[in-house]
Amino acid sequence: MDRPATPLLDRITDPSDLHRLDDAELVRLADELRSETISAVSVTGGHLGAGLGVIELTVAIHAVFETPRDRLIFDVGHQCYPHKILTGRRDRIRTLRQGGGLSGFTKRSESDHDPFGAAHSSTSISAGLGFAAARDLGADVGDVVCVIGDGALSAGMAYEAMNNAGALGKRLVVILNDNEMSISPPVGAMSRHLTRLQAGTPSPQVATDRADSAARLRSPASSGAERARDMVAGLLPERSLFEHLGLSYVGPVDGHDMHALLSVLRMVRGQADGPVLVHAVTCKGKGYAPAERSADKYHGVGRFDVATGAQVKAPPGPPSFTKVFADSLIAEAEADSRIVAVTAAMASGTGLDAFQKRFPDRFFDVGIAEQHGITFAAGMAAAGMRPFAAIYSTFLQRAYDQVVHDVALQRLPVRFAIDRAGLVGEDGPTHAGSYDLAYLCNLPDFVVMAAADEAELVHMVATARTIDDRPSAFRYPRGAGTGVSLPACGVPLEIGRGRLLREGSSVALLSLGGRLDECLVAADELARRGITATVADARFAKPLDRRLILALARDHEALITVEEGAAGGFGAHVLHLLAAAGVLDRGLRIRTLTLPDRFIEHDKPRTMYEAAGLNAPQIVLSTLDCLGLMERRLYPVPAMPAA
Repeated sequence: MDRPATPLLDRITDPSDLHRLDDAELVRLADELRSETISAVSVTGGHLGAGLGVIELTVAIHAVFETPRDRLIFDVGHQCYPHKILTGRRDRIRTLRQGGGLSGFTKRSESDHDPFGAAHSSTSISAGLGFAAARDLGADVGDVVCVIGDGALSAGMAYEAMNNAGALGKRLVVILNDNEMSISPPVGAMSRHLTRLQAGTPSPQVATDRADSAARLRSPASSGAERARDMVAGLLPERSLFEHLGLSYVGPVDGHDMHALLSVLRMVRGQADGPVLVHAVTCKGKGYAPAERSADKYHGVGRFDVATGAQVKAPPGPPSFTKVFADSLIAEAEADSRIVAVTAAMASGTGLDAFQKRFPDRFFDVGIAEQHGITFAAGMAAAGMRPFAAIYSTFLQRAYDQVVHDVALQRLPVRFAIDRAGLVGEDGPTHAGSYDLAYLCNLPDFVVMAAADEAELVHMVATARTIDDRPSAFRYPRGAGTGVSLPACGVPLEIGRGRLLREGSSVALLSLGGRLDECLVAADELARRGITATVADARFAKPLDRRLILALARDHEALITVEEGAAGGFGAHVLHLLAAAGVLDRGLRIRTLTLPDRFIEHDKPRTMYEAAGLNAPQIVLSTLDCLGLMERRLYPVPAMPAA
């Protein structure tokens, strides 16, 4: 009886090991890599479908190119787990997205094989062109390969980069991973264009004609876009957009046919002297039936059973803030036909897929194009509609100029529903909602709210609907709510008015957003030490509740502000108010508790907030320190809860 072959994957400690395998062994390696990826993600959770779709492509790239001198740049990074396994991180792959473990994205500090960090879409071609330009100026850089998905091509930055690449004529390989999916299904004219291109050349013909094609891979500077047209003359129904931008176009090639991929990549590496785009058609979730059947649900998964695909479900609990927002917006839209919803390729992530089903004509997915989406919403607002732009805090950063120039400057009533406010856990600092308070509160005439619980979120959706004379925003955290009872309908809040939850005499804890429960727990601990605390929910970061804040400052020895945002946000504006009112001159003790001036690495949210100093024990410590009691050691340090 023949002994089972030793797994090839066990022999791979570095990508250079792939160069010693023949093509048949590379096919076998891809099968093993797919199984290992499924096994690892079943333990950790994470982004599954994207990685399974690029197994063969990842193996082929590492077999043809020589990283890390050749630079391999993944767009977004959802698909990088197989790459991590092949680049010396297999022994840590089951620490993905865990505290102290591997990042779920490419990360420069993690490996030399990650030359450029990622997590936001559509950056790869720009970064790759930068490496190529540096190489031509003498930097120790070999070939540059960028892997970008079709969903990422809905973002303007990708076109800016391709336009510049075509003009510069630098040697650069762009691999378009066309799986007809991003997170939500693709939208826009580019998706239709790629579909037409897919109907063209079959991959075997591309491989057969590679020698003839190679002769035509000349610099755009010398022959312009015609060399790409010649290369695929008679094979495609029309000239591709990429050719018009000055990139040679090769494809489409079957992204799961190892022999075709190897042929095309070897040809491109050996012959291209300008920018080339290789169009690889793949299947998201390839090789794992549950992921193939439900590409959107298996884009990002929790832990799951490999045999059945069943994901480990969390015990029943309160609805998520995202669901509460979506349900509240639908309720408001039932009564107001002017309400429309805008998202940037995140219909399910923002909960707006439910709105889309109820109001398909009033729902707009603009693709991964936050800049366009904000100005698009501004246009609708100028025309008298009531647009709600639902965008994660971290992605709204990409459209800040549009927020300033197209919304705030014109005082247009766009409503920003800012999901994933604060720290978000396993996705880490690239997805943290750390900065929106700072970058919105400094804009004139903006209304900025933060929900402390899901009931408050319902009221803030209703409040935003009524604000027709200026822009507004309300932010809320990721994950489950606090479990409070939800109101039957939202009631608009008085603009710029907070609320008192508990009254004391020694210290005032003024919370904005999701740390309110931690402030209440901290107040209980302080009470056990004989320190009575007032607890207030600011509700509004802008305009501030001047009357409430000045009363808290007047009636207490110390004031502690608490927020899930970076310095420069709510607490800074409170300090401005107190300084202008002369309160600080009267000896008020004050602390502004914010996220620290550093990026906090991925972990469980509670552990991250402990590191940030924003859990109840840390709020107690800060209060004792503010009162001068820590120096005199009158009180022991409170015990930290287990993460």
